Amino acid sequence: MGPDGDQIGIRPLAEALSIAQAHGLDLVEVADKAEPPVCRIMDYGKYKYDAAQRARESRKKSTQVVVKEMKYRPKIGRGDFETKTRKVRDFLTAGNRVKITVMFRGRETLHPELGQRILDEVSEVTGDLARIEAPPRQDGRNMVMVLAPDKRTRK
Repeated sequence: MGPDGDQIGIRPLAEALSIAQAHGLDLVEVADKAEPPVCRIMDYGKYKYDAAQRARESRKKSTQVVVKEMKYRPKIGRGDFETKTRKVRDFLTAGNRVKITVMFRGRETLHPELGQRILDEVSEVTGDLARIEAPPRQDGRNMVMVLAPDKRTRK
């Protein structure tokens, strides 16, 4: 292809290079597997710059999904529970996913219903903002649940 996008046809390499140099442009091989190889006459520096700008623009539009974590204990006090849950609500309103972990120590592992109760209460308090992405499950000495911000409630 020529500098204006028009077809030049099959030319020997030396002639194609001289046409590109006459226009002050580069001869760029577009399809090397084709027979004969397809080349284009263009400003390669400008092409690379435009490609970098498009890539930067697409990165700017994408959002990073962040997973925040909040840790609870089975014997947590009421005030601590409310403070931590308020922080979970803040994370969810900011659009972050939240991993909620209830950590058991010693014989507390024999009473998983205590951790289940805490996770149920957290999901109940944040129910207007979030949906449960991963239901509560026992993971060794921890009980884990993941909440994701609910798209319908976000502005």
